[in-house]
Amino acid sequence: MEPVTTRLSRALVVLVLGLLASITGRAEVPDDRPNILLILADDLSWSDLACYGHPWHETPHLDKLAGEGMRLTSAYAPAPICSPSRAAILTGRTPARLGMEFVVKVQAGEQPLDPLPILRPPPFTTDLALEEVSFAERLRERGYDTAYFGKWHLNAHYNDVYLGWSPTHGPLAQGFAVAEEDFGNHPYAGPLTPVDDEARGWVPDGLTERAIAYLERGHRTPFLLMVSHFYVHTPVESRYPWLAAKYGGKIPPETPNRAERITYAEFVEAMDHHIGELLLALEANGQAESTLVVFLADNGGHPVYTDNRPLRGSKWNLYEGGIRVPMLVRWPGRIASGSVSDMPVSGTDLYPTFLALAGDTAQATFPPIDGENILPEWLGEGQPQERTFYWHFPYYHPENAAFGRAADNTGHAVGKVSRTRPHSAIRHGRHKLIWFHETDETQLFDLLADPTESLDLALAHPELRERLKTALMRYLDEAEARMAEPRSLQAASSSPIP
Repeated sequence: MEPVTTRLSRALVVLVLGLLASITGRAEVPDDRPNILLILADDLSWSDLACYGHPWHETPHLDKLAGEGMRLTSAYAPAPICSPSRAAILTGRTPARLGMEFVVKVQAGEQPLDPLPILRPPPFTTDLALEEVSFAERLRERGYDTAYFGKWHLNAHYNDVYLGWSPTHGPLAQGFAVAEEDFGNHPYAGPLTPVDDEARGWVPDGLTERAIAYLERGHRTPFLLMVSHFYVHTPVESRYPWLAAKYGGKIPPETPNRAERITYAEFVEAMDHHIGELLLALEANGQAESTLVVFLADNGGHPVYTDNRPLRGSKWNLYEGGIRVPMLVRWPGRIASGSVSDMPVSGTDLYPTFLALAGDTAQATFPPIDGENILPEWLGEGQPQERTFYWHFPYYHPENAAFGRAADNTGHAVGKVSRTRPHSAIRHGRHKLIWFHETDETQLFDLLADPTESLDLALAHPELRERLKTALMRYLDEAEARMAEPRSLQAASSSPIP
């Protein structure tokens, strides 16, 4: 039997640790909850990875991740464009609820368009409101170490730096205890210098190196590490001559925008390489077995550089090519290797899923969130269910005079930027309805029978069309979604958002 003094000493230690945890919000004791590594790609198409069937892109590290875990085939971004999608992923709330539906700008104002369209979109939202609660804040309350590296794009571009972090609205203000700004080796960092063709080395990526250094620090409690890549967003520039030669030999001569496709393929492989460096560091530090890795993209691909087919549309619109994205998850011993899930899920689902992993059984009821805990699906314990998803894009694209020069808005133009007009969408079960604000027209698709959205069923199924449209309108009203309005109903000059 232990001496009384020893038992008392241990009791005292436990008491002190408990008091420290209550004061600091951290549990400085062994913890069997998993670490979470969230890797976010920028503008990566659903079909861009080899494991999703791309005919010439080489992505060995992400393919390996898919083979060691689960590949999801019906994962959705919350928006067809960067800022609102990222805000929704962090908060579990759709862009309609957040009032952030377009990319953030330097300041609030009107969308510049030529010629002026029928409707006037809402003024730009410049910052993710501090009242919004991110999953980083919730996990930090549960004792997780939290860190962020890479692209933020949720505050007005700070200090005349495009994508510059704000000290008041950057990651440090949204629950991340560690956050270091770095553009990596993406062209945003400055002019690229081509690597010597004989050396065939990779240029170090600063944000990846910072993330690896964070892993190497050692952690007494579980960590949440978010690595947000600038790849494969424009500007897409060539740096590796041997990759250009390789893809120049692989990409068929008749491919639309072939020169852009060659450079883009370099970009995709460079992104894969840097993700591979991070995953190897996770293994080298003995953290792979205890870490849930989640990889996804923030929206669909840029049509000039990649081909979203067989999906219709691209970045900036709500056809499948603009919002269906790759998602890979790995948790050794818990998620079956080589598994595939066809269940529709959304980036907003990460919020309640991460909370469940952290042991937050209360979840969040106010403000309301739109995501659902999809951990049972990842673990192979989920039951088939019909879910409902909503998207809201009350803007026009492209901006300025380019709007008048863009291709039509059918989403069928290959290799060209389409002219996107205000529209919203709902998916319930296998059916998806898109509503166009200007004309009050709708399109209805059966995504299981027609994933390419080629056959509009709106006229053939009027009852289903009206039922889905009613549900969409009810949601937008309940979420207090901002709408594009007729110009005659608005003042002639815009005013900043209060």
